[in-house]
Amino acid sequence: MSSEEKGEGKPEGGSDKDAPESNGVGDSRKSGTRVFKKSSPNGKITTYLGKRDFVDHLEYIDPIDGVVLVDPEYLKERKVYAQVLAAFRYGREDLDVLGLTFRKDLLLQTMQVYPSDPDTEKPPTKLQERLIKKLGKNAFPFFFQLPKHAPNSVTLQPAPGDTGKPCGVDYELKTFVAESVNEKPHKRNSVRLAIRKVTYAAEVPEEKRIQPQADKDKEFMLSPAPLHLEATLDKQQYYHGECIAVNVCITNNSNKTVKKIRISVRQLADICLFSSAQYKCPVAVLETEEGMPVGPSQTLSKVYKVTPLLSNNKDKRGLALDGKLKHEDTNLASSTVLTDLDENGKIADERRENLGIIVEYRVKVELKVAYSTANIHVELPFKLSHPKPEEPVLPPEIPTLPPPDGESEPIDTNLISFETNERKLGEDDDDLIFEDFARLRLQGAEGDGTEA
Repeated sequence: MSSEEKGEGKPEGGSDKDAPESNGVGDSRKSGTRVFKKSSPNGKITTYLGKRDFVDHLEYIDPIDGVVLVDPEYLKERKVYAQVLAAFRYGREDLDVLGLTFRKDLLLQTMQVYPSDPDTEKPPTKLQERLIKKLGKNAFPFFFQLPKHAPNSVTLQPAPGDTGKPCGVDYELKTFVAESVNEKPHKRNSVRLAIRKVTYAAEVPEEKRIQPQADKDKEFMLSPAPLHLEATLDKQQYYHGECIAVNVCITNNSNKTVKKIRISVRQLADICLFSSAQYKCPVAVLETEEGMPVGPSQTLSKVYKVTPLLSNNKDKRGLALDGKLKHEDTNLASSTVLTDLDENGKIADERRENLGIIVEYRVKVELKVAYSTANIHVELPFKLSHPKPEEPVLPPEIPTLPPPDGESEPIDTNLISFETNERKLGEDDDDLIFEDFARLRLQGAEGDGTEA
């Protein structure tokens, strides 16, 4: 199998070791800025993109900006369009028959790239300026700004024998040649790139941090007093792979005996399609008799630890995962961050349907009571997400004195900023490293996959 079939892009002039293991955000190694590219099968148009992951910062979403390199002689009177599509696939591709598809388009934006439309034309971004200068006059920019409440990329884990594209919400950037925007694109002169919309954990001020807490009393017949359960988490926000500490306090004033405790981390996935349906799936379970039994007039205070990991849940079909770009590049789905809720803490129905899949997490603490079917439990909600990447630290600006009479202005040596003077627009344009946006495959069964 070739490297392209494995989904491993190679930078021009480099080896596999040079390829980034990150989320596709162009990182600078030595003095290079990584840019992804992909060409149409006939090689007549090529799309260049600075990254594959676009972050939702709650207040705004990273814009999708890049350029398309075209061959004007091939186009003749035709045009080049760019399109961003977010779709929710809720059925296997092999079930699509008679023109019916098990998918719903959640978001669609289209713009004309070539010839450029003066009414929608925007000033090029810094990356686009560098790419246009590098690629020449036949490179044309495109720009998309996703709406504030656009859905996150979420994949539903397929069963081991399932093939084809998995169900879930995915984003696709497409550039194609056509006489009009409504014309059906041909594969030979179109480019399709899988991208993701992701959310990072927002930094919560110290004074606003809360510890989820819940308590409950359970009364039994002929008991003088109830059985009391109280559970607390050490914090509300956790990162993927982080251990969750659950503090459990039991006060047994009843005549019953607690024989066992069960702590589970459950993922709740709301499928916001034509009608809401919620799927609950345990992703970490701890069932223990440690510290037990707790008899009448006894107490227990103990901290239990559980860690939700995808590696322990590979066989669970329908489990919500973060959107994939490669078959090994994912984890449990991050919690969906909801904003602009109504007075009841709920989201409007018209917006809810366009969110695709809403993911929540809860810790459930359950006590098993001896010789009774009436158990007692509480649930603690928390958020699971990725830590926000550190912002690059820019060096302090060094003030420069005006040049003496008869001398030229000194050259700015700030190589980090895209804004350039003579040196930046000249020599530094050569530090762009183009990496093939390979035909990434999402593996179903061994030897099978779908092109992304």
